[in-house]
Amino acid sequence: MAALARDGGPKVRTTPFPSVSNRDGRTIGDEELQAVESVLLSGQLNRTVPAQSRAADLEHDFAEWLGVGYVAASTSGTSALHLAVASIDPNPGDEIITTPITDFGTIIPILSQNAVPVFADVDPDTYCIDPKSVEANITDRTRAIIAVHLFGQPADLDPLLELSRKHNIPLIEDCSQAYGATYRGQKVGTFGEIGTFSLQQSKHITAGDGGMTVTNNEDLAYRMRLFSDKGWPRQGELRTHLYLGLNYRMTEMQGAIARAQLGKLDTVIANRRKAGHLLESLIADVPHLRVPQLPGDGESVYWLFPVHVDVEALGVSVAEFAEIVRAEGVPISPGYVKPMYLAPALAEGKTYGDSHFPFDSPYTTRSYKEYKEGLCPVAERMSSEMFTLAINENYTEQDVQDIAEALRKVVSAIS
Repeated sequence: MAALARDGGPKVRTTPFPSVSNRDGRTIGDEELQAVESVLLSGQLNRTVPAQSRAADLEHDFAEWLGVGYVAASTSGTSALHLAVASIDPNPGDEIITTPITDFGTIIPILSQNAVPVFADVDPDTYCIDPKSVEANITDRTRAIIAVHLFGQPADLDPLLELSRKHNIPLIEDCSQAYGATYRGQKVGTFGEIGTFSLQQSKHITAGDGGMTVTNNEDLAYRMRLFSDKGWPRQGELRTHLYLGLNYRMTEMQGAIARAQLGKLDTVIANRRKAGHLLESLIADVPHLRVPQLPGDGESVYWLFPVHVDVEALGVSVAEFAEIVRAEGVPISPGYVKPMYLAPALAEGKTYGDSHFPFDSPYTTRSYKEYKEGLCPVAERMSSEMFTLAINENYTEQDVQDIAEALRKVVSAIS
């Protein structure tokens, strides 16, 4: 085998891969251009009449695609989760259990509703939230569980649903990275009381930003819509505000673009699965590397491609391994994110001024000082035991083969 590129040998790959940061890795085309033009020519760029808008059309179409009763569109994946948390209406100091391995957008809605994030560890085989750790963290103040379907892979939902029923705690599914991922043949986002999706740039479909919150519960759906529109019911001539809400109204531009993207979603999922399955098969026999398990006969939709590394056997750190692979021309990132509880916003209680609220308040016995190393040992090890590879719907067979060749070359050379 040729010498490593790091050591002066030839690169496996000398041209860029398609990227979700530009059109090379996206499905943006004439349909989106026509949708934008239609909105501009209409002169109505905002949504103020829920029943007559492009955002409403998106909600209808997304409900049909997912197979749910109600959808509330909003401005971002974070706002979609905020609608979910606000709709269950926690009291200050109530606890919401979630995973520490996620985007901070999963945590913001909890704190914004003055609830307390409680972190359950992750399963080392799936990287998603560990139901056993969830159960160990349930108290009489637990108000909800937020499960994140990480990297496009489903979390293990059966035991989470059992806990939800046993303790009468709503399960919220964060599907921001998992459009169309399945668990026991059913799309994620349809198991729990509420599901949420993101339309941010890197997601399977995008409007730049945007969010979708889904449910089969009519009362929750009503509260979601109110919360996204300042608590304003817009029924009758009298303007009033039924309870505290925010302005999370999706714009007509976002709605039009996202609706055009939705028509391409099944093809996006199929193409990502084709690339992901091929890559899995090509590296299946590469020693010291393994992909996560998928619970419940699950099917991933490959938002990213995570790989576990036996660093002890290879004799290099994940960061060193990634640096060597990157020199071969392949985009690779060591680790993923540090556990969210180590971020200053939580570890230092930087919430509302210097109050540390809702921590250290009459509403809870919990302190932000609980957020420290050792809280979730498996989650803390993840960054030193895994890497992620970029993947998208426009990867060709040659793109995938080049990634596999680079990984095989590096593992062979250093082991």
